[in-house]
Amino acid sequence: MPHHPLLPSLTSVAFAFLCLAGATLHAAEKPPAPYNVLFIAIDDLNDWVGAFGGAPQVQSATPRMDQFARSGSVIFQQANCAGPVCCPSRSALLSGFRPSRSGIYGNSQNMRNSALVQTHYTLPEYFSKHGYRTLSTGKIFHHHAGDDGHWAFDEWVATEGGSGSQVDPQHLTSSNRNLIDGKPAPFGPAKREGKDSSDGEGVDFAWGPTKGPKEESRDWKAAAWAAAQLAKPAAKPVFLALGISKPHLPFFVPQEYFDRHPLESIKLPEIRLDDLDDIVDAKGKAKFKPSADFNWVRQDPDLHKRAVQAYLAACSHADDCVGQVLDALEKSPARDNTIVVIWGDHGWHLGEKLRFRKATLWAESTRLPLIIRVPGMKSGQDCPRVVNLMDLYPTLIDLCGLPAKPEIDGRSIAALLRDPKMAWPYPSITVMGEGNASVRDERWYFIRYQDGTEELYDMERDPMQWTNLVTPKDPKIIAQKLRLAASFPASFAHGPANDKISKEEKNGRPPDLSIKAQRAAAQLK
Repeated sequence: MPHHPLLPSLTSVAFAFLCLAGATLHAAEKPPAPYNVLFIAIDDLNDWVGAFGGAPQVQSATPRMDQFARSGSVIFQQANCAGPVCCPSRSALLSGFRPSRSGIYGNSQNMRNSALVQTHYTLPEYFSKHGYRTLSTGKIFHHHAGDDGHWAFDEWVATEGGSGSQVDPQHLTSSNRNLIDGKPAPFGPAKREGKDSSDGEGVDFAWGPTKGPKEESRDWKAAAWAAAQLAKPAAKPVFLALGISKPHLPFFVPQEYFDRHPLESIKLPEIRLDDLDDIVDAKGKAKFKPSADFNWVRQDPDLHKRAVQAYLAACSHADDCVGQVLDALEKSPARDNTIVVIWGDHGWHLGEKLRFRKATLWAESTRLPLIIRVPGMKSGQDCPRVVNLMDLYPTLIDLCGLPAKPEIDGRSIAALLRDPKMAWPYPSITVMGEGNASVRDERWYFIRYQDGTEELYDMERDPMQWTNLVTPKDPKIIAQKLRLAASFPASFAHGPANDKISKEEKNGRPPDLSIKAQRAAAQLK
């Protein structure tokens, strides 16, 4: 496969200049301008993006992203998150520190309270420090009361609009309310015993069409704002971060997106009702059981299809929003000088492993879409190498010629953008809570929990992770487990307490002063 031609980074330009010392340079020659960065995050988007082949559907829900990927990008087929829930994943990517180092394991922990994060610049802050104008709207940092991560950007704009209040109650389906198409379900509500590990953020498992058009949705307005910024001339290189909230629950999007995926066209992912039987603890007791949402959906033969249809509808809405921004970039003066990164923050179960949502260490929850385009790329290429969202921070500062940050986790994958098939022997690590993590390479996938329970899967022969191989005595299997276990985090930092909300924050007053004072007082690196 031909390598992608990449324009030289600022570092390589400087190197070339030194090598040409003594040579005659034409006065009209100028070094290339620094790259701009368009950084698009999509909440809860799993590998059902068409270019990643994770969906059983014939028709892709994401034609705009697929077209962009195939027309000139590297498509990272084995990209993974650092944590399979929103806050840990985003905090790790943006801070540069894996959850096991920062102690940010859950959605209720604010990364600004991590002692490690307090002394280092986040990704947008680092770009701002080195001459970039940083702009953002939508969800980039995880939201905490009064804190959207606005302090990390030169310009941050709150998103307007919404979808939850606009949903048509006559067509609302809700697990929490036990409704199907606005009517009481003919069976009992979902039974939740304690904290359901698949619940993620505890949001209602619900879907339905909205009353208003797509132009009134929060995501569409956020994308329109980002598109407008791309049309403006810029005195500095720009780092523009856009967060799209769908397909995060609830799946409330306009009817047109449900219509794109007729119920009769829906194909369900393969499942096995005995899937969890071979994951047992030291006492031989089953560690997992089907989630409450899965059990609720299974009570109606069509309800699973409706849930999948709703997820696809939400993905299509997100895709249209991204397409709006990509169209603006094509018309922008920065079109030929902008790095584009499109990423999901983690995966999402749609019945696989007998559950919905995220917050597991299985591949359906840890694998995600990652598409990167650097100026000069002319055709799409798949990269089969295992990478992690942790790699984005070092990669972007590498591509943009900013000083390296050797203290952060992850590694630059710029070399894979030049040669997507080159050897890459580095495993990917995902952390879910203190003491729990998965380690995977291109074939093998190892999981260990705090209580000592382990799992091992051969992803080449068993991509759905149906057969746990951790117990067989085969020396070759044991060797693979030990090899991956060597990369398991050696220690897990104790995280900060759950974020406390002050009276001012409860009343809607952003804690700008406290955050800025905290960041100013820290010895940032």
